[in-house]
Amino acid sequence: MTDEVRGWLTPKAVAAEAGVSQEFDLSQCVREPIHLLGGVQSYGALIAARLHGAVVDTVSRNTGEVLGVAAEELVGRPVTELIGDEQWALAREITEAAGPPEGSAEPGAPEGAPSGPVASGVLSLSLERDGQDRLFDVTVHRVAELLVLEFEPRSAEGPFVFQNFYPRVRSALHRLQGAADVTECCAAAVREVRALTGYDRVAAYRFDGAEGPGQVIAEARGEGREPWLGLWFPASDIPPQARRLYARNWIRVIGDVDDATVGLLPEVREGAGEPLDLSGSTLRTVSGYHLEYLRNIGVASSMSVSLLHEGELWGLIACHGDAPRRLTPEVRAACEFFGIALSLQLAAVAEREQADELSGCRRALATLLARLSSQAPDALLRPGSGLAELLHADGALLLRGTEVAATGGPVPAALPGLLGRLAGPIPVGEVWSSDRVPEVLGLDPAEAEAQGVPAGLLFLPLNRDGDLLVWWRRERPVPREWAADPARPVRTGPGGERLTPRGSAAVYRATVRGRSAPWTPAQRAVAGELWREMLGLLNRHMAELEARNTELARTNEDLDSFAHAAAHDLKEPLRGIANAAAFMVEDAGDVLDATSLRRLTTVRRLAERMDGLLDSLLHFSRLGQVGLERELLELDEVVDDALLVAGDRLAEQGVTVVRPAPLPRLHADRERLREVLENLFVNAAKYAVDEAAAGERRVWVEAVPVAGPDGGRVTAVVVRDNGIGIPAEQHEDVLQLFRRLHRRDERGGGSGVGLAVVKRIVERHGGRLWLESPAPAPGGGPGTAVWFTLGG
Repeated sequence: MTDEVRGWLTPKAVAAEAGVSQEFDLSQCVREPIHLLGGVQSYGALIAARLHGAVVDTVSRNTGEVLGVAAEELVGRPVTELIGDEQWALAREITEAAGPPEGSAEPGAPEGAPSGPVASGVLSLSLERDGQDRLFDVTVHRVAELLVLEFEPRSAEGPFVFQNFYPRVRSALHRLQGAADVTECCAAAVREVRALTGYDRVAAYRFDGAEGPGQVIAEARGEGREPWLGLWFPASDIPPQARRLYARNWIRVIGDVDDATVGLLPEVREGAGEPLDLSGSTLRTVSGYHLEYLRNIGVASSMSVSLLHEGELWGLIACHGDAPRRLTPEVRAACEFFGIALSLQLAAVAEREQADELSGCRRALATLLARLSSQAPDALLRPGSGLAELLHADGALLLRGTEVAATGGPVPAALPGLLGRLAGPIPVGEVWSSDRVPEVLGLDPAEAEAQGVPAGLLFLPLNRDGDLLVWWRRERPVPREWAADPARPVRTGPGGERLTPRGSAAVYRATVRGRSAPWTPAQRAVAGELWREMLGLLNRHMAELEARNTELARTNEDLDSFAHAAAHDLKEPLRGIANAAAFMVEDAGDVLDATSLRRLTTVRRLAERMDGLLDSLLHFSRLGQVGLERELLELDEVVDDALLVAGDRLAEQGVTVVRPAPLPRLHADRERLREVLENLFVNAAKYAVDEAAAGERRVWVEAVPVAGPDGGRVTAVVVRDNGIGIPAEQHEDVLQLFRRLHRRDERGGGSGVGLAVVKRIVERHGGRLWLESPAPAPGGGPGTAVWFTLGG
């Protein structure tokens, strides 16, 4: 059994097949090329002729019995010898009016499998036989370069009279239009089809997904027949290739399940290497598996009418007869028309229901967004936001890298690491959803529950950074009644029949697990609308932030200019004050009393201190105005330059500089980086431990790789000492301008500008600075480590 086939059959089906007492391969049903079975039902005859030249290519072997001309006499001869030039031209016109020939295989279908709707038409044709004219209904369709004609002898009921037939169809369609929902619509449809065709049972199936099982949602049946309403039938009843053909043909009729199939001549077409493609054939024979299935449930004849939604097989109207039954082309055409009309009506009902639901979802979305009009998008996850309730989910969460913000119920344990396993790359703003996550992951429901895997997920990427907005739902076990034991879809029957009888009095009850309530199209649509609204809200916030940043930058420039101008302009009068006080002490010191002399000395000292503070302020403001000249530097060389200035201070305090390893090269402004290191070395000297008994006073300079803002790695420079340390609650304070942790005359004095200057230089480089204290270091005190990066 191939992997593709095993992927379609359920594990239970594969296991059941293995348990059958005699050899049986259920996957043959899945692999069988039912459009290439090479035979037709015996009540009619088939002729396929080339469009260009009208030469007969393939015929059914019963043309002698049905048409009066042996198959061997027809192959290779012009078809016009049988039907005449005028009727050949009419047949060609019918197919040209009906549309283009059959298309190529749809994606995912086996190689050579056809797809696309079959364009066909019907004409009445007369053939002379034994001196008498015999009437035939001929169904015509195209297969590539061939025109296929299928002859059915005209029934004894006489010609079709449209005026007598149309009122019944019109009344039936009128009753369909009055249906309020899908179930009521299908109930009306099965009653009308049964009245139209006379079958003993007519049931409407709805499939659970494109490849899922089917449920009978409506039926009309004769007396004495057990009810099937509400029963589920396994997906293996209708394998994928049969579903593809149902999507291409609105109607399929089996006149007699015991009919002797008539083969084709030739069996394999010359040049093609395979039998004639009968995908669009009315007379096409039926798979032996399907005939077996029908016999097992006591059906002698059947008809299926396809129900499509947006080109996909939505369901079927299945008709079963207790005796062989032929339908005239007119009745088949009426049923086909009825199937098309019912499909349109079902689509209209579904769209109306979806529109009503979408309207309600949009009202809920408007309420949710009203709460966010003046808040950041993160407010979606706040309690009471209504985000989870918007999609009737059990919870919602926002994933940003490794950060998880959630609302609603407790987040399932496996959820944060699950999303990458479910789907490949999804475009930003597009929705991915599943109501059967364990099945997607190949997990048993109990196993999924143990691992904390939710049953339902709907998520959408918010941006290219990988942020995701996710809704999740718990498992919702659903009881189902099956017409066959879902754990044993394969059994041997009497006489070696190989498929399980369906519709017996036994009803198997099983609970479907591993699924949540399905996500509706309206919910998927409103999730996409939420993303668009969030994008607009985020863009507005970004625009506001950009405007504020622009204003802040301008304000900072103004403050720098003001600080520079103020400091520069204040220095001159300040020098005058200091000089005047000095002159007064020098010129009148002998006549001044001690108190006045002390006050003048204080004025002079304060003026000098103020002058120093203004120098620091001028330097600090100049850092915001002077451009950087970045170059590739040897960090070891810059450390040596800094020690030319700070080395004496370090030596005075007995502090040794240690470089455990050669330092790397960095892109930076040489003078500014030197100034950073000078300030940090001077601080290490100032705040060394008072007593060296605990160990040698040291300062270490290292380069360490750390995580960058984009998730990559960047180089951080760390200057670590074993000094007195800085309390953690004061880390932010020491980075402020003119802030010291000690009195002015303690620890060598100073204005409290050094670390503020260091921080500003680092930020001018596009880097960041942070402190670590206590910082583990050999000997001495708690120590401080100053870390900084320098951006690009």
